[in-house]
Amino acid sequence: MLSPAEAAALTRRVTLLSVATAAVLVALKLAAWPASGSVALLASLADSGLDLLASLVTFFAVRYAAAPPDAEHRFGHGKAEAFASLVQGGLVFASAALIGQEAIVHMIHPQPMQQAGWAAAVMMFSTVFTGGLIYAQSRVLRRTGSIAIAGDRAHYLSDLASNLVALTGIAAAAWLGLGSLDAAAGLGVAALLLWGAIGVFRQASAQLMDHELSKAARAQIVDLMTQDPRISDVHELRTRAAGPIMHVQMHVDLDPELTLEAVHKAIVAAEKRLLEAFPSADVIIHADPRGRAEPHGGAFPEHRDAGVQ
Repeated sequence: MLSPAEAAALTRRVTLLSVATAAVLVALKLAAWPASGSVALLASLADSGLDLLASLVTFFAVRYAAAPPDAEHRFGHGKAEAFASLVQGGLVFASAALIGQEAIVHMIHPQPMQQAGWAAAVMMFSTVFTGGLIYAQSRVLRRTGSIAIAGDRAHYLSDLASNLVALTGIAAAAWLGLGSLDAAAGLGVAALLLWGAIGVFRQASAQLMDHELSKAARAQIVDLMTQDPRISDVHELRTRAAGPIMHVQMHVDLDPELTLEAVHKAIVAAEKRLLEAFPSADVIIHADPRGRAEPHGGAFPEHRDAGVQ
């Protein structure tokens, strides 16, 4: 897996590419829309404008999230990525509402489209350009797991679908002479954007609510810990993700006859095994003397969960 520094560098580069892509598409669609009067193109222009704003939010969020912990943020700044995803979702919802309103008006009062060829050419270029960005984001996402990049990618996946819908509407309206088809395509874009926003909100809320990592990841953590025969049990395992950082804490049972130094060496070795598999993890391990540990209280009283639940 990538080190935190390598992951941060990749996310910074792909967010810069995202901003550049959105800026180019806004400029092209802004130039093409007045000449064509296409509602589908207007919908796509509004969407690209909000894409640019969302990409700028992500651009700064991933840089802030990668900043090291400070005196006021001892757990780092990783959740800035989840907040950026929430902003993206809100912008998508706003875009969908405006586009849907405009599409309904034009379905009731259809208007003929002009310069349909120019509008179609712009949408084709936009589709190819967006597809290239999604490919780059997908590669970075597989290597970093960044929720901000996931949100941005989900946004552009919706854009890719909306571009295809808009292109279909423009072509149908131009060939069949029915302006209502162009408006219907705009309404389809709005529906796709709403669906994409829901997915972004779900991902962001999972991190903000400290949702546990997957069962597979938790099982891997337990397996790595118990590779050392001195560690006989893992319990009170708690995990969560905060942007590029993964937080892991647990209790482990060790032979009560071991010296403090031996326990320390076993814990340090276990941490190193975890960090080899999860380089961006923040790990806290509490050692319990097997069979002699007093139950712990506090806000989350101890309970034996037999490893992974």
